[in-house]
Amino acid sequence: MIRLVILAVALVVAGVALVPREADPPRLSGTPDAVPGSSGLTLAQLVGQHMVFAYDGLEPPPALRRRIARGEAAGVILFARNVRSTAQVRGVVRRLQAIERPRGLTAPLLIMADQEGGPVRRIPGAPARAAGDVTSAAQARADGLAAARTLRAAGVNMNLAPVADVARPGAALEREERIYGRSPTRVASFASAFARGLRDGGVRSTAKHFPGFGAASVNTDDAPARIGASSATLRAVDAKPFAALIAAKVDAIMLSTAVYPARDTRPAAFSSRWVTDELRGRMGFDGVVITDDLGTPAVRAYGSVARRAVLAAKAGVDLPLLSMTYADGARAAEGLLAAARAGELPRALLRDQAARVLALRARAAR
Repeated sequence: MIRLVILAVALVVAGVALVPREADPPRLSGTPDAVPGSSGLTLAQLVGQHMVFAYDGLEPPPALRRRIARGEAAGVILFARNVRSTAQVRGVVRRLQAIERPRGLTAPLLIMADQEGGPVRRIPGAPARAAGDVTSAAQARADGLAAARTLRAAGVNMNLAPVADVARPGAALEREERIYGRSPTRVASFASAFARGLRDGGVRSTAKHFPGFGAASVNTDDAPARIGASSATLRAVDAKPFAALIAAKVDAIMLSTAVYPARDTRPAAFSSRWVTDELRGRMGFDGVVITDDLGTPAVRAYGSVARRAVLAAKAGVDLPLLSMTYADGARAAEGLLAAARAGELPRALLRDQAARVLALRARAAR
């Protein structure tokens, strides 16, 4: 009963009506009925709350606009290929946010970008300082606040940062200057300060890459990665910054696509042992869980993009991310929809996941 009350409150906060809609909008495909107990959302709309779409070029494709109008998208992720200037991005985002959507799904779209600082900045501007060059929590907070100003000027309301990984010798992300250091205490302090700066600047934050990617010598954007640390080490060292960020109410946590055999032979993003048991159960995180890019070489062996999205959702992930093309995202959405219709994805799970995303979308309006 308590769980149902909490879900209802989350949906009300997100603007989801607790009565059936008068008419459903056109659907993606097939004829999915309204889902019992989902407060009037169609199954396609529930699935849509799991999807953040990428696209090529400076303008979103018409198919994405139509999907947003149907209420079948949670948001959009931006990369350098989508950016000519801050003003251009702001115009695109304004038009996307202005698309009329079904009643109950009018909370702002999540507009995401990686604005870590230094070499990883999708929107032109601050912070110029890389995480590897930060020497104090005050600097980290200032960088988070600067990132928020840059993003808000472009209409972006969610940052896929900070990096909360603890570096080891030879770490790929340390070479890329994306890690705050090799001490879990230092990383916890600096990453939490960066997230506070984002929050103070009105932008939502994402801690990455749980359960910790600082021991990987290769980036999963380039190749599969395996991290052989023990469960004790992962908890004592790598989890410490994430625990601090959870205590600081970070909005989202990104799951690594590396394999951690101490807990599972599958990538963390596909593992309920990491998502449901460790992150949500042991660590108590109740925010949105997003994956690292499921279109990279790290996870290509796990089937089509649709299959990878299903594996992530079954593990407990709210937002399976595909960052290359709109077509990849559309295929993933169709895969989730087919799995839900077949009973592979329980509808109660989809409703819980959608409620968390809708609540985050509502917070993004503030």
